[in-house]
Amino acid sequence: MDKLKSDLSNLQQYFAANFPPEKRAAAQTAFLKNLSELAHAHFQGKMQTLPKAGIWDFNWFNVWYTPGVSSVSTAIRDDQTRSFELSNRGNLVAVVSDSTRVLGDGDCGPAGGLGVMEGKAMLMKYLGGCDALALCVNNRDSQGKPDPQRLIEFVKMLEPSVGAVNLEDISQPNCYRVLDELRASCNIPVWHDDAQGTACVTLAGLLNALELVGKKMENIRTVLFGAGASNSTIASILLQSGLDPKNLVMFDSKGGLHSGRKDLATNPDKFKQWNLAQISNPKRFETMEEAMPGADVLISLSRPGPGTVKPEWIRLMAPRAIVFACANPVPEIYPHEAKAAGAYIVATGRGDFPNQINNSLGFPGILKGSLLARASRITDGMAIRAAHSLAGFARQRGIDPENIIPRMDETGVFAQEAADVAMQAIKEGVARQALTRDEVFAQAEADIQAARSICHKMMDDGSIAPPPAELIQKALEYTRAQNPD
Repeated sequence: MDKLKSDLSNLQQYFAANFPPEKRAAAQTAFLKNLSELAHAHFQGKMQTLPKAGIWDFNWFNVWYTPGVSSVSTAIRDDQTRSFELSNRGNLVAVVSDSTRVLGDGDCGPAGGLGVMEGKAMLMKYLGGCDALALCVNNRDSQGKPDPQRLIEFVKMLEPSVGAVNLEDISQPNCYRVLDELRASCNIPVWHDDAQGTACVTLAGLLNALELVGKKMENIRTVLFGAGASNSTIASILLQSGLDPKNLVMFDSKGGLHSGRKDLATNPDKFKQWNLAQISNPKRFETMEEAMPGADVLISLSRPGPGTVKPEWIRLMAPRAIVFACANPVPEIYPHEAKAAGAYIVATGRGDFPNQINNSLGFPGILKGSLLARASRITDGMAIRAAHSLAGFARQRGIDPENIIPRMDETGVFAQEAADVAMQAIKEGVARQALTRDEVFAQAEADIQAARSICHKMMDDGSIAPPPAELIQKALEYTRAQNPD
């Protein structure tokens, strides 16, 4: 086997050349997961704190700290809103989690989400020009059960230090309670990225997929497999975007959601699912075999697969079917299997397959636009505007069945998204800073380019050194052991 280049630029080509199709996706997954663990151990995480102001001589210590900084304290004392301009608060996001539902791995303990939260912080800086703190909170009670009220109080106490809060990897039903209470009580945006962010990017991908297959939102039959926070919010966003509720069928672990599901009606923790059950699935389909014939769209955010979504379900779908299998870290069905079963457009949550439907395309631009507008909250309208911004960016440069949505390395998309989100915040009256679209775009673009420039300078001068080549080879050896010929 040829060695894989240390920059990973030929990752897909390497696995295509060295593994048969039936083993390729699983081998690539094993490689990425093992290399991730090795690389995180090598670098001891992926974030650090650095100043953005200089120390040109000794007296700058006296400017940045005592006695000079006293004037900053008194200025904020007299006007609390000046904290946004006299500190980094106006560009700082807290990424907060209790690690009770990390990716597809479940409850990983209070510190278990740190890798994901640092990943969010990294993407916010590199893609959105926002600074971010990874904060995993131990909100367990004496029996080890997560207490949502403790998480709520933590964020409320944290509010004076940050410009926005990104909630992440919080299990149901606590995620709903935490988000709803904090959105109502905080004066800064509190955003649940697993739900709102995923819904935004899903809508963006679906808009362009429908464009390619020549179908309209108001006419399509849609099946949502999984009824967690992500798919529940996706359902709400799609309904607001024109989807007919009579053409929607949603499934949880007990079957189809519909008005006859009394277990939902009597469970206060399932109030969002019960609301959807009352307006959708009028034929009361109980199984996927009943719901899938003639369906135009399948959106799955369920148990990580493969094997969770069955090829025989896809074979029942309408011509030019659209399948989004977006569980992480492994999709419910691999793209090649979905295509073989008849799907015309397939998307997953991963960047090593075509059409990555992942909230990483949403939160950097959405939060940047919200921060620049000093929005008090992020509304559904702002998320929907972001989705149309993403879809429009992709259409402008061209779309096809293997390329329905921007990639994270398309540098212009996040400044455009930030500007569109800020304009929607102003339109809805939740912005506290009135800027023009050109002003927001210019500031977002400058901040993003500055963040990327610093990162690349550090890589070029060796401040951030590449990982040793043996890490790549260790990960390959592990992968070959897991996938013998």
